Amino acid sequence: MYLTDRSQPVQDGPDQDRRRGPGRRVAPVVLVLGTVSLITDVSSEMVTAVLPLYLVTTLGFSPLGFGTLDGVYNGVSALVQLTGGHLADRVRDHKLLAGIGYGLSALCKPLLLFAGGIGSLGAVLALERTGKGLRTAPRDAMISLSTPAANQGRAFGVHRAMDTTGAMLGPLAAFLILRAAADGYDAVFGVSACVAVLGVLVLVLFVPGKGKSSGAEEEAAAAGPPVRGGEADGPARPPVRVREALALLRLPRLRALAGCAALLGLTTVSDAFVYLLVQRRAGIGEEWFPLLPLGTAVVFLLLAVPVGALADRVGRRTVFLAGHALLLTAYVLLLWAPATAALVPLVLGLHGTFYAATDGVLPAALTGLVPEHLRASGLAIVGTSQALARFCCSLAFGAAWTVWGDGPALAGSAAGLLCCAAVAGLVLRPAGGNR
Repeated sequence: MYLTDRSQPVQDGPDQDRRRGPGRRVAPVVLVLGTVSLITDVSSEMVTAVLPLYLVTTLGFSPLGFGTLDGVYNGVSALVQLTGGHLADRVRDHKLLAGIGYGLSALCKPLLLFAGGIGSLGAVLALERTGKGLRTAPRDAMISLSTPAANQGRAFGVHRAMDTTGAMLGPLAAFLILRAAADGYDAVFGVSACVAVLGVLVLVLFVPGKGKSSGAEEEAAAAGPPVRGGEADGPARPPVRVREALALLRLPRLRALAGCAALLGLTTVSDAFVYLLVQRRAGIGEEWFPLLPLGTAVVFLLLAVPVGALADRVGRRTVFLAGHALLLTAYVLLLWAPATAALVPLVLGLHGTFYAATDGVLPAALTGLVPEHLRASGLAIVGTSQALARFCCSLAFGAAWTVWGDGPALAGSAAGLLCCAAVAGLVLRPAGGNR
């Protein structure tokens, strides 16, 4: 099993490479989708940055209760990803499904103002994650189908860098609102709703829809069939059936990739728990807690593009596994490193590098494994396997923290990550001379 790209839907020649130059390797649709994700992530991360502290300190949730909600937050989107990916391939309109997902998430933000118990909060968060699940695979399919195979890592890196810019600005906005507003949490939720609506408007107005031209088409015209609304033109295909999408699981390399993503996800502690552990270990005041995700986001932003380009050159398997090794190092520091001033930037730096080495590299690895007309379905299968595993990890970690404490819970996750990474390294080993 290896993660290189064997098929190239858009083939660039030497003359075209010289004409484009380095700055033309990313299709315009990628930049527009990156802008949508940037705005949406400002909205989402405003909520995510304050939610752990809001639930634990203001509403008095136990670690187990918070772990359950956090699991719902991640698990629902995992289940819906399969539906979103299949429907996008079936109707051949990736923008439509992505727009429905972004709109649903935006609708849920003001509902947080009225949710105060675990039941109502769980329902709102589940609905919000339903929107995320619907949009993720169609959005990534549009990125993949508008980008030459050799530049997939770079394209996803650019998108994730823009997405992470929003993730960086969101906690900062939440921090400023909490300091300025008397009823800070309600103000954060209200502003988040307004920003989310702006992201939906940008998607509707500027992302090319089905049957409309985009800048990506002009770039690819000399090399292959044009991209329209995330679909390559060609002979009319019958609607994609569920059986056809599920048949992707017969591909050995796709099964191995999805299985390893799930295996590693089972030991990947939720971001919210990581920030709570950092706060406890370093003794950070509650008013500074919303800034912790900012540290991860800054590192992710700086490294997403270069690490994505590195994965295109040296192999996505290598970079993907190296990212998990860095995450393991962060766990070890949280367990045994002294609470010095360097602990916080070290852990957050490793956390951000982990995301730079995995978040965009994983979907980029699918280019040579899945045919174009099933691209969203393939992305959904791998993304769902990983997200469901992280859902289980959130529940298990929250329960272990409640029963045995945060130290033993993290030690168990670290030991599991070490074992799972070793297994994934064997399963995803290069075949022959390929990376």
